[in-house]
Amino acid sequence: MKTTELRQKDVAGLQAEVKALQKAHFGLRMQKATQQLNNTATLRTARRDIARAKTILVETQSAEKSAK
Repeated sequence: MKTTELRQKDVAGLQAEVKALQKAHFGLRMQKATQQLNNTATLRTARRDIARAKTILVETQSAEKSAK
């Protein structure tokens, strides 16, 4: 997911996105463990997507706190 799409979401939307990405990453890890994953590079992209979403989530939360 692109950062521009993530920045348009609110805090609840970002938290839901992080949860969905973590669930997808878990599924990929299970596929790797059972030797069903063909493209192992998807694990790396999933981890980076999670990190990107978490970073934007923290930025959004800190911006909301400073605005109050």
